Amino acid sequence: MARFAEAERRLLHKKICMKCFANNPVRSKQCRKCGHKSMRMKAKESRRL
Repeated sequence: MARFAEAERRLLHKKICMKCFANNPVRSKQCRKCGHKSMRMKAKESRRL
């Protein structure tokens, strides 16, 4: 997690395209890069152990 709430929002409050893995705004309906409509929210926690 980020140190400040403002930094955390800037880094983690995004959508990721499931096809090309491009970062997109949260309100987007399709990817800005490839036009694919399958999107997910960026993970808030690290997947490492």
